[in-house]
Amino acid sequence: QVQLIESGGGLVQAGDSLRLSCTASGRTGGIYAMGWFRRAPGKEREFVARISFTGGPTRYADSVKGRFTVSRDNYKYMVYLQMNSLKSEDTAVYYCAADKDIYNDHISQASYDYWGQGTQVTVSS
Repeated sequence: QVQLIESGGGLVQAGDSLRLSCTASGRTGGIYAMGWFRRAPGKEREFVARISFTGGPTRYADSVKGRFTVSRDNYKYMVYLQMNSLKSEDTAVYYCAADKDIYNDHISQASYDYWGQGTQVTVSS
């Protein structure tokens, strides 16, 4: 089993930056693609970003493309989401997730096998 814990969320102003981290424990020697998802108030959880086991290629939702950057450090079993130029629309609980199928470019929530508990990001105007 793999346990994922997100951190780095908080309250920021529009235009600010924030960096989220996801720490993996348990079967950390496994090979996984990693994804970030978010759930905004009153909305369904949606795809944000995905990164391959090697660190590339990456994939982003259109709503965050050019503003968010996903990266990973396999030696530390960490994955990051750098969020720049934050908007009020980015307010959500952010989740990291692990996908055992590294050979497909998955963006569907159902494709991921392990999930963190989420970290709150609030962007005020």
